[in-house]
Amino acid sequence: MASLDDTEDVALDFGSEDNWQRKKSIRYPLAALFHILFKVLAIVFYLVIAGNFIGFIVSFVLLTLLLSMDFWVVKNISGRLLVGLRWWNHVDEDGQSHWVFESRKKGSKLQETNAESRIFWLALILNPVIWFISMFPSFFPFPTGWLFIPIMGLCLGGSNLYGYLRCKIGSRQQLSSFATQFLSQQMFSAAVNSTANQSQGTG
Repeated sequence: MASLDDTEDVALDFGSEDNWQRKKSIRYPLAALFHILFKVLAIVFYLVIAGNFIGFIVSFVLLTLLLSMDFWVVKNISGRLLVGLRWWNHVDEDGQSHWVFESRKKGSKLQETNAESRIFWLALILNPVIWFISMFPSFFPFPTGWLFIPIMGLCLGGSNLYGYLRCKIGSRQQLSSFATQFLSQQMFSAAVNSTANQSQGTG
């Protein structure tokens, strides 16, 4: 099994499309629908139905199916269609595992719309956040045995989030650089605002 550093970033070109299609706010409504649908079904089922109307075993099986379908749709369909990103793994002839993070070529005629990008990233980020919050008994007082379900949702949703961040931003080093730059900008902005507020208070 290769290390996580054994990765490659490649460009992915999906071809071209007609002008009228590029102007549509959501070009792939079914992909956008299923990108959200399985997430909502799994979360609602866990928070509302599971434990109240159905036992643990049946709930676990159904939730596993919903989470697996969501993982597959996001990884193989909605990411490619809505934002032009895709991540996957392959094993070469020497038995080495390679992680591949693909992104649409710059300047490609097939570019995602703002609506598609917002739908994709908002759902992708909120999904593991909600599963993480549902792990705390103060928010959802289920017996300890049920904790495995939100952990599974967090792992699957977090895997897709990490994979697509790698596609969008780049390698692990670039991710670290991006995070550092973002934090530095936030600290600088906070310092500037604090100084401005103090100046207005003394003025």
